Amino acid sequence: MAERYTSFEPGGRRWLWQRLTAAFLVIVLAFHFFLLHFLNHADEVTFALSQARMQQLTYFSLMILFLITATFHGVNGVYNALVNSGLSGSRKTAVKAILGVGSLLVIIQGVRTALAWSGGVPI
Repeated sequence: MAERYTSFEPGGRRWLWQRLTAAFLVIVLAFHFFLLHFLNHADEVTFALSQARMQQLTYFSLMILFLITATFHGVNGVYNALVNSGLSGSRKTAVKAILGVGSLLVIIQGVRTALAWSGGVPI
């Protein structure tokens, strides 16, 4: 029988957060598809309408939360895949630092873009 191997610690929080973020992402993606592919058709989606959506605090907040959640979920998954592949020691530490800095840069740029798109802080 094959031995189950995972870099997640038994009872660890990273395993739980990976599952919770996956569930959240499925819900937000369903909302996205409903709003932008069923409620509005592709030819009806314009920059002005997208900017108007981003000016609503609820939508803006959801998109920021989506950005943070997707970044964590993706980076955590990549990190654990690398650890499962045998990454260890100083390389593991370096990869963790690089992924952490990269995540922060992605989130900062995403928030800057969302703020610019919304015309500033949404009301």
